[in-house]
Amino acid sequence: MFLQLPPLSESVTALYESARAEDGYVDNLTKLMEAFTELRKQLAARSTLSDRERAVLVCATASSIGDAYCALAWGTKLAQQAGPGIAAEILQMADAHGLTSRERALMQWARQIVRDPNATTAGDVESLRETGLSEAEIFDATVFIAFRLAFLTVNDSLGARPDWQLADAAPAEVRRAITYGRPIEDRC
Repeated sequence: MFLQLPPLSESVTALYESARAEDGYVDNLTKLMEAFTELRKQLAARSTLSDRERAVLVCATASSIGDAYCALAWGTKLAQQAGPGIAAEILQMADAHGLTSRERALMQWARQIVRDPNATTAGDVESLRETGLSEAEIFDATVFIAFRLAFLTVNDSLGARPDWQLADAAPAEVRRAITYGRPIEDRC
């Protein structure tokens, strides 16, 4: 990373302990931006989008912008829920067979927003509605994508490399699918 670690405080120590308890180590993203982590939790807590749908959104967003860190993290999550083949297809910008129509619409929506948010149309939003997404879910998905774009921009701009532990935990199909972004952090 290009920035110094945040000074230890009660909140930073609690965040690090939580990360260690959940993942077994403190990842570079946690070290970089504790506020982003809290905001992500708040967004996810109020949304009715499923964990799998959010994973589809992040994988489509990360692969569209070329971010290896989130692609590894969320590709692994999606692989656990939908299978490593589906996760790898999304990460490779392929059609991703095996998605529901709703998930496919969310994947396409994320890719469109990353590519050119000004080119979205009322028809694009109507297509989301036709898959059963509510107005609130369409809004939540859009905010979630925008949040991820902000998060990816901060991480990539400040040199956050994917943790080697994260790469080791990812299925082989997911690791092979990610041919973009910053290289994986060296083992300590």
